Amino acid sequence: MKDWIKVLRAADAAARWHVHQRRKGAGQEPYINHLLEVAMLVAEACDGGDPELIVAAILHDAIEDQEVPRRLIADEFGENVAALVEEVTDDKSVPKMDRKRLQVEKSASKSARAKMLKLADKTSNLRSIAASPPPDWSVRRRLEYVAWARDVAVGLRGVNPWLEGQFDRAAQDAYDATTVQQVR
Repeated sequence: MKDWIKVLRAADAAARWHVHQRRKGAGQEPYINHLLEVAMLVAEACDGGDPELIVAAILHDAIEDQEVPRRLIADEFGENVAALVEEVTDDKSVPKMDRKRLQVEKSASKSARAKMLKLADKTSNLRSIAASPPPDWSVRRRLEYVAWARDVAVGLRGVNPWLEGQFDRAAQDAYDATTVQQVR
């Protein structure tokens, strides 16, 4: 039971840390929706059997987007959670194109749990592009994102067939939504 209290504490912390953050899409959804969707995907993928992974999914953008100190995550949610969050965190001091290239290059060397978390994150992002793309993203940029996400996912495969299916469906939906919109 304590594990699920930790999951709820993580959701509360993430909601507070990301309170002013919105999704990039036209709907400007609260960012917590993304974090909870990623957590839901990993929870379903592991049948709820890995609460630490679920907590890490909820907190996965805390360091990267809100500069929450890693030590704070470790103190509040444990070293394993902090290590997972750190493993999926991009170094924002690196130029964006280099960060994207590094995600492709390093995806295969991540731990199995980090691969699941990354795959869930990419799935959520692709679902968002299909449902509510950023208004300032051109068709080309959306298609490039889908292609890049697929490149990252190559190295993330082999950890969970169900989650891989969710990713594949989301990638196809984002592609279809973008190309159909282009034709209209």
